[in-house]
Amino acid sequence: MYLQLILTSSLLFSTISVADGIQRIQHADGIIEFTNVDTDVRKPRLNTRQPTLIYKSLSDEGDSFVFSDQKPSTAHFEIIRYDCFACDPRSPVDWHSVALNTRDFADIVRDMAGKYQVDPALVRAVIHAESAFNARALSNKGAQGLMQLMPGTARDLGVDNAFDVRQNIEGGVKYLAQMLRQFDGDVRLATAAYNAGPNAVRRFNGIPPYAETEVYVERVGILHRRYQQAG
Repeated sequence: MYLQLILTSSLLFSTISVADGIQRIQHADGIIEFTNVDTDVRKPRLNTRQPTLIYKSLSDEGDSFVFSDQKPSTAHFEIIRYDCFACDPRSPVDWHSVALNTRDFADIVRDMAGKYQVDPALVRAVIHAESAFNARALSNKGAQGLMQLMPGTARDLGVDNAFDVRQNIEGGVKYLAQMLRQFDGDVRLATAAYNAGPNAVRRFNGIPPYAETEVYVERVGILHRRYQQAG
């Protein structure tokens, strides 16, 4: 027997009656699962929804890669399936050499990083990790835009349209600044919280042992250092 219910936490105690042997599991993405099957929360859950498709191709100049959700006209491209660009533990991307993007949205990133006192190199690293600079990115879980804001989080941050570049970046930087304050400026914990939520970081007293979060933190760190060096 297998029982799975997806519910908001506000309904748990008023509407759920759980039989013996059923355990409650809260996953990194906030989904509550009730099951009598042993589950390892470190392993990604099966997701049967259609994955996001991102096309990787050479730029017109041939000196860098372009990532887009629109199929390129060139015959030579690679298809990448992802929830967030840097979250797939099986990703073949070499994060030490993947082309950086220091040009797109440069003015907005600089302005918002200054407004919320966040390293602009970290902002670019998070955008790169979350969406590969695709302003129309939409994850399987519903995260939207450049910094992959969940609808509820976006509303809390005052973002009316998460696909609007300026609103998305401001909301994402504002949230990242909140995470940095909560975790005393520790970038690794703040980026773990950006990915898995601050409650998960506090619950595990460190980076949560979720495969996606572990690789995300590592890859954001690599990108952060590289964007700092790129100036």
